[in-house]
Amino acid sequence: MYVAVKGGEKAIENAHAWLAEERRGSPDVAELSIAQIREQLSLAVNRVMAEGSLFDPDLAALAIKQARGDLIEAIFLIRAYRTTLPRFGYTNPVETAEMACDRRISATFKDAPGGQVLGPTFDYTHRLLDFKLAADGEVPAAPEGAARREPTPHITEFLKGEDIIQDEPASEDTPGDLTRQPLEFPSSRPLRLQSLTRGDEGFVLGMAYSTQRGYARNHAFVGELRIGKVAVEMVIPELGFAIDLGEIELTECETVNQFQGSKTEPPQFTRGYGLVFGQSERKAISMALVDRALRWEELGEDYLGAAAQDEEFVLSHADNIQATGFLEHIKLPHYVDFQSELELVRKLRREAEERITPKEAAE
Repeated sequence: MYVAVKGGEKAIENAHAWLAEERRGSPDVAELSIAQIREQLSLAVNRVMAEGSLFDPDLAALAIKQARGDLIEAIFLIRAYRTTLPRFGYTNPVETAEMACDRRISATFKDAPGGQVLGPTFDYTHRLLDFKLAADGEVPAAPEGAARREPTPHITEFLKGEDIIQDEPASEDTPGDLTRQPLEFPSSRPLRLQSLTRGDEGFVLGMAYSTQRGYARNHAFVGELRIGKVAVEMVIPELGFAIDLGEIELTECETVNQFQGSKTEPPQFTRGYGLVFGQSERKAISMALVDRALRWEELGEDYLGAAAQDEEFVLSHADNIQATGFLEHIKLPHYVDFQSELELVRKLRREAEERITPKEAAE
């Protein structure tokens, strides 16, 4: 039971004013601009867009600034704003095979068809603090033409040609929309993937890590990881054809997983899949591992009791906004609840004391 707080409006106003002062920091330091956050904290911006389900770098940067860098609070702000926007319709599925790749690697084939593009990555850095950044040093420009701008086919298509990887035919069914309808169990794979995309990166990473440590018997290779821009198209009923709305940046990961076969499926490789707004490699790979773990029933595998295999557990706890709301509500007044608990404990103690005999008390 929640108790309404009366007479606290002035205190709340003061708290808001203090929050604004803390957000601004020392006036002797130049204020961060939205453009600076968007361009120089792009990975934080990408996470807010992905888990907020809205691709808009400027709004994500604004949310990060307003939230003082608290990314979950920024995601909350973006989701709240998103609910105010009108829905005009649905776009066509994006063609990731036609992605203009800034980064495209494979851990399964050294000489991947189409080549490997390392792109902007921390993978090969030494993880040492760069004190040149503290001195505001200029960063040398990347060489021209580093990005791959022609369409590049998926590596798993080459395995598919040998018939040694699970086939995933395109479905004609329109996927459900998690932002319009509540999640129900059991859920379809498209809804599971939507939920994982919006899920907290740390939680999804933890679930993925558990599968690698043996809690789902899920040994995976990164078949392909690609980052780049894809066109977004939408069919306009009045025109009768699709028009190009623009480009968005995506990270896509396909894992290749060992599969010994089952009563319903022959021995082959199977897949896990992840797709996220922006450059979000850790999230996309984590998604792919958890997606594969959740497919155990579809593939006729045994349920091992692993958390990552439990659809309801994973999807019910992945959303950081729901988790934050439920966790932080215990900061609100619960005076009546606590008083009832307090009276119960006092009563139990009195009853326990009354049952103690004088001899037991003396001992």
